[in-house]
Amino acid sequence: MMEMFQEPPKMKDPGAPTVIIVGAGLAGLTLAILLEKAKIEYLIFEKASEVKPLGSTIALGPNVMPLFTQLGLFDDFVAISRPVNHITIHKEKENMRPIGKVDIEEHIEKSGYSSRVCSRPKLYDLLLSRIPPSKVHFGKRVLSIVHGDDHGALIRTADGRSYEADILVGADGAYSAVRQSLYEQLKKDKILPRSDQAKMEVNHMTLVGLTGPMDPEKYPALKEAEATSFSRADWVIGHGPYTWRYYSLPDNCIGWGFGTQILNEDLSKENDTFRATEWGPESAHVLCKEIRDYKIPIGGTIGDLIDNTPKDYISKVMLEEKLFETWYHGRTVLIGDACHKIMPYVGQGAVNAMEDAVILANALYEVTSATSKNIKNAFKEYRQLRYPHAAEQFQKSKLFTMLMVGQTWYEDLLRRVVLGYASDFFQRRNYAKTLNYRPQATFLPLVPDRGTIPILPQKPSLRYAAEQAVLAKQGAGVGAEASLVSSHVETVVDTSAVVSGSGVEQAKEHKECI
Repeated sequence: MMEMFQEPPKMKDPGAPTVIIVGAGLAGLTLAILLEKAKIEYLIFEKASEVKPLGSTIALGPNVMPLFTQLGLFDDFVAISRPVNHITIHKEKENMRPIGKVDIEEHIEKSGYSSRVCSRPKLYDLLLSRIPPSKVHFGKRVLSIVHGDDHGALIRTADGRSYEADILVGADGAYSAVRQSLYEQLKKDKILPRSDQAKMEVNHMTLVGLTGPMDPEKYPALKEAEATSFSRADWVIGHGPYTWRYYSLPDNCIGWGFGTQILNEDLSKENDTFRATEWGPESAHVLCKEIRDYKIPIGGTIGDLIDNTPKDYISKVMLEEKLFETWYHGRTVLIGDACHKIMPYVGQGAVNAMEDAVILANALYEVTSATSKNIKNAFKEYRQLRYPHAAEQFQKSKLFTMLMVGQTWYEDLLRRVVLGYASDFFQRRNYAKTLNYRPQATFLPLVPDRGTIPILPQKPSLRYAAEQAVLAKQGAGVGAEASLVSSHVETVVDTSAVVSGSGVEQAKEHKECI
């Protein structure tokens, strides 16, 4: 595919698109797995020279479980994760008395899947293991980008190499170099929206870590969690601007987070240099000393967790939030934190990044001729389908952050109402609006719907259905595979009225289409 070269060769005749992905985070890796399945040529470029075990726990809800099943990831993910039934909310000033809970036990009934937590490094390793090593290039810092229109996109890396492809995907995080380069060009051309020129809001920071195996005799709650196979999840509302939380993981490990300190303007400026790195151990040891004596509901203190956490697994993290309006231009497109940075407390950051990946992959699969017009239409469809859902999760994240972090009397009252007295009402209302969004790869056999909440109708791939219909006639489909193929073809026939013509617009008459 795209070989290393000092000067790019002449562009080939338009055909199936080739893709450069900048950033080997969760969004970039998920997209790569999908492109691998779709037989779309790609390469990943990551500035880090090696994978670092940064981060704590990561939560994935039912929204991506059908996709994981399609990609053959589900069983392996279950093996490294624990389901979560509820998160208990405690108040430090009230002797750790529970004041409410986030109840997600009904996820299984409503969607057919439970919400699960796992260590971020293990999830990263799982995704990376599904990508051919020859397609992932570490230590490749991008120095300059040419955002092509008619002639492809070009990147130049710090080692003096150049790479060209039909499509450039910015999956390089909140401080995306791809986005910054694209926006500089759009600003120069005077077509960048004013809102996209404003900086991200950075008003929280947190300390996260991942312990080694803890002694279940010292912490009986861990023994109980292991016996039930469910994660023990607690969140403490502390004094001042502090909160802390943790989740028990397989092998009696604990993923924990502390701080969520609300930053004032001066402190935010002091961290300008640090937050450009996003994750890292810088300055973490200072905060570790300050928080050691805070108690945790399972017994002991935060200091016990710190002492059982390897130093390389402790990170100080700046938490930003912003929903960008411009997700693509020319042959460049953004996914994940590069186009919507969501606060982590609602557990939707990674989920939304993966949803971006599958919707973009679906759109790219339909591009059989990599002309500028076809690529623009694919990008346009991707944003049309994803932006409303990302915007909704962005607003929910702001509300949930206020509930879990806010320290005013009004926020405390609201927390007790929403998570305590009227929790069932608010949380069941949220289920209906969240769990119905479970997008799948339309170029793979669809996973049958599960749960009592029906999924939103999804625009099917006419190209895939036609290909599978031919194979079915040739007797290629057998057993379960043939059943899934048949189901997919029937879905296309049943929803043809929904997706014909203008597609998304007509789908609105069928409530909504993803």
